[in-house]
Amino acid sequence: MKPLTVPAIVAALALGYALGRVRPWLQLGDWAEEQVRFHPARWVGSRWREAVLFTALAATQPHAAFGALREVRRDKRDGTP
Repeated sequence: MKPLTVPAIVAALALGYALGRVRPWLQLGDWAEEQVRFHPARWVGSRWREAVLFTALAATQPHAAFGALREVRRDKRDGTP
């Protein structure tokens, strides 16, 4: 066994434990959903921002993302601004 194998394994386990405690994936999903629901004027400004935010929401909370997409399509079909 190489001399850095054990420290690398311990570091990987510690990183996994820390990520499990912090849960950045859930925090990213909550942030993206909050942006979509409560601050729509902020993210509709540019296509680039809209695409990044929708991708983050689709990756973290697919049900909410596609629900938002259905709402946009329904509004366009009904003529609602």
